[in-house]
Amino acid sequence: MRTTLFFLATAWLLPFLSNAQNSGFMCGANELHRMGDIISGHPERLQQIEQYRSELEHFTQAWQADATRDQDDNTYIIPVVFHIVHNNGAENISDAQVLDGLRVMNEDFNKLTPDWDQVQPEFLDRVADMEVTFKMAQLDPDGNCTNGITRTVSTLTYEGNQEMKDLVRWPRDRYLNIWVASAAGGAAGYSMYPSSVAGPWGEDSDGIVVMSSYVGAIGTSDENKSHTLSHEAGHWMNLKHCWGDSNEPGLESNCNMDDNVSDTPNTKGWQSCNLQGATCGSPKDNVENFMEYSYCSKMFTTGQKNRVHAALNSGTASRNNLWSASNLALTGVNNEPEICAVAFTSTMRTICAGGSVTFTDASYNGVTEWNWNFNGGSPSTANTANPTVTYDTPGVYDVSLTVGNGIDDLGAVEQQYITVLPMTGDALPIAESFEEGTTFTPTIWTAAEVASGTNFEVSSTTAFTGSNSVKLSNSSSTNGRTFELVSSTVDITGDPPAVLSFRYAFAKRLNSNEDALRVFASRDCGATWSLRRALVGDDLATAPNTGGSFVPNGPGQWGYNETSPIGGLYEVSNLRFKFVFESNGGNNLWLDDINVNGASVGISELGSTAGQALYVVPNPAKDRAEVSTFLAEAGRVKVELVDLLGRPLKVIAEGVAPAGEARWTMDLGELPAGMYFVRVQQAAGNRVAKFTKE
Repeated sequence: MRTTLFFLATAWLLPFLSNAQNSGFMCGANELHRMGDIISGHPERLQQIEQYRSELEHFTQAWQADATRDQDDNTYIIPVVFHIVHNNGAENISDAQVLDGLRVMNEDFNKLTPDWDQVQPEFLDRVADMEVTFKMAQLDPDGNCTNGITRTVSTLTYEGNQEMKDLVRWPRDRYLNIWVASAAGGAAGYSMYPSSVAGPWGEDSDGIVVMSSYVGAIGTSDENKSHTLSHEAGHWMNLKHCWGDSNEPGLESNCNMDDNVSDTPNTKGWQSCNLQGATCGSPKDNVENFMEYSYCSKMFTTGQKNRVHAALNSGTASRNNLWSASNLALTGVNNEPEICAVAFTSTMRTICAGGSVTFTDASYNGVTEWNWNFNGGSPSTANTANPTVTYDTPGVYDVSLTVGNGIDDLGAVEQQYITVLPMTGDALPIAESFEEGTTFTPTIWTAAEVASGTNFEVSSTTAFTGSNSVKLSNSSSTNGRTFELVSSTVDITGDPPAVLSFRYAFAKRLNSNEDALRVFASRDCGATWSLRRALVGDDLATAPNTGGSFVPNGPGQWGYNETSPIGGLYEVSNLRFKFVFESNGGNNLWLDDINVNGASVGISELGSTAGQALYVVPNPAKDRAEVSTFLAEAGRVKVELVDLLGRPLKVIAEGVAPAGEARWTMDLGELPAGMYFVRVQQAAGNRVAKFTKE
């Protein structure tokens, strides 16, 4: 038997077909760096972890040696909270899938797994009822009613790291925190041993991280992956892999390790369901154990049960407080289900006329009756948990829901919950400099709803044009949070292709900040989005790093950008745009002059032939540019600089010109960066050329 110095249990469980060997499998046991800054730069904490490990192991051995203790006297109830960290993708799993994950855990820990009695005969007498039951919290840390599920929008869902855990957690001495994310740092799930997080500094990392596709047996997961949470909960209660603490099962060197459990044979570990497998001198390995990677797991052993009960009775990482009567009362897990909150979700909040929305009741707890009212919808009422409603007329509509359980009922109204946009939007050109008021109401732009009060807002503090602009206060935002500014529908069919242009101002705080601003377009009224422009890190910054609250001090601290022409399949009458800002520690973001222009941009354009083409060289230009064309006949000519809406900015030249080649020079030194047109007017018609000033 050999022990290692530090312990961090993780299970990197990859999708698997029974009796098939996984390739490229990795496991990350003892990778304390996953705790981030909690461990990094603190070597003294490594020594403390070893001390906690030794103390817990001593307690465990004494517990197992106590012959007078009735090992089956307690049933341990663990309050659980699931934190769903998502970016509005498939990782935002349903409440039903969360509850199914809890169901599988409780079956596995209470000898209720349907096929437990089919384990290999050699191990049938060792199958243990662990007597551990996991229950969803019904009271949050403040004593408020809860269903034990939180939802947080963040791109850190793609990391699944300590920084993601820092977004949301409940006290570990009262709840088992389970974070559900799109990724778990390359793993299917991971958890710490109690000794690794026993110090007060370890509380922030205590719990389980699991990929959304490994929760339960429904939704984004399946039966084959459904026992991952049971495996991770085993680590959380101080169980090792059956082969010990190496990062890879199957290694011969694993025979020199042990899991400190007497009735699990010494093994080098399995990634396939070889029921006759025997390694390290054992007659047969316990391949079907939940702490293996075989993907045919069915059982815990009596020895593992003793080890788990020892961990739950130890004060290490507050495990012994979780199942105490006082804590069960504080978390409400033994309370009868009580209807205490009305809530619902929907597949969309904004649709085009004629579109449909499916609503899902998320009220808690114990709801059996529903009474919906959909203002402006068809049907206008419903009495099922998940109705689908069609909206035919543009407008903003309330939704109300009353739920009941046969005895009590509770109702709520969500005002202006559904926005229905016209299928045919505003025609081009569209110019918005936010001068009509201090809210988004008069504009085609709306700030998407977010959980906190911080969001895009119209501000009169500064502007590139006029007095108002759009501000996103980013000075105190959590890394990974996203914010959206979305448009109504725009009709570009009369003047395709379309170009969205905008002014922006942003400052970093530190050179390492990688805040991002992305522009998307949708050709199906927001059902799907296509990336059209991205500004990240240095490309987004328009001003020097700023420690205080950043406010651009003049035109020189504003940038200009635009999308490439949008046409083809996107030449629709209900085109939509959205700006998505992702915070990464930087400062405030400002937007102004968000314009959508078509090909002609309101300018009467002469049909071009090879001999009538108008050129701007160089393009893009900086301080100076040359305009050239061919005049078929002599006559009066006016050459002027024009903005994107066709408004004259400056006369370049005016007078009578002879027939033949003509050239004019433009001085652009004081012209702000952006996109412009040159227009040449003659009696025979006008011609224009677009160019960009850097």
